[in-house]
Amino acid sequence: MSSGAFSHSRTAYHVVLGWPVLPKGFSFGQVCGLDVDSQNHVWLFHRGALKPIVALDGNTGEVITSFGENMFVRPHGLRVDPEGYVWVTDKDDNLIYKFTRDGKVVMRIGTKGKAGWDATHFDGVADLAFTPDGDFYVADGYQNSRVVRFSKEGRAQFEWGEKGSGPGQFDCPHSVALDRQGLVYVADRGNSRVQIFDPGGRFLREWKSTELGRPWGVAVGPDNFAYVVDGGDAFLNQSRTDPNPTELDHAQVSKLDLNGNIVDCFGRYGRYEGQFIWPHNVAVGEDGAVYVSEVHTGMRVQKFVKE
Repeated sequence: MSSGAFSHSRTAYHVVLGWPVLPKGFSFGQVCGLDVDSQNHVWLFHRGALKPIVALDGNTGEVITSFGENMFVRPHGLRVDPEGYVWVTDKDDNLIYKFTRDGKVVMRIGTKGKAGWDATHFDGVADLAFTPDGDFYVADGYQNSRVVRFSKEGRAQFEWGEKGSGPGQFDCPHSVALDRQGLVYVADRGNSRVQIFDPGGRFLREWKSTELGRPWGVAVGPDNFAYVVDGGDAFLNQSRTDPNPTELDHAQVSKLDLNGNIVDCFGRYGRYEGQFIWPHNVAVGEDGAVYVSEVHTGMRVQKFVKE
């Protein structure tokens, strides 16, 4: 890949100040998963005391609905499928849930509280991504180091991956996304790279560079560019209590063409709007707006638009 050494000062993106608009008494915990649906609703999965699945109006930032209280052990990933159903992953309970938009559970995959490697178990399940016909790929995840493809009905079809650093191996496949051609992009967090596969799981190439950092989340937008969020190798290598990491340009979002060239990047470590504390994942709306979720003490979602 070509890094391009893109300068933050030339980014085309700016943060939307004052977004979202939350009602009095409403707050997020760590915002881990997010996606944008066809109605420009921004769906979030957070680890707070309130209902952890939340939909926001992408334009106004106002809360539309929320549900899922007292259901999850460790919220992690969220995606909306082509039919508008909301899917989430519970990393520590080793489950995937499918919800209607009003919060009814219509499918559950995995064995509650039980880790395993077979077709009916996960171990640290992290994220998922959908094909246009509703089949989906699961990044499984923290322990199993594999990607599994499922049918729309929730039947496991095939899988690939194992622990390691070679092509097609993973060290925490943390996020997964698809492009228009059906290629599979996996944020291989522990190996500080994005791996790209054909729809059948055949390794094609990887993106790895100092500028890209340590990919925690990946999305392919409607503009057919990839967006990669660097959760921050700068502060992962330091004490979590250190308030002054030394490599502040990490904890950022990089925008790449599908040849792996970085064409833009924005954000850096910090608590001000437009900066990030442990950016966890990224999603892109049909209008091109970019949304970034933050965990640890970040506990927010931010919206970015082009100038």
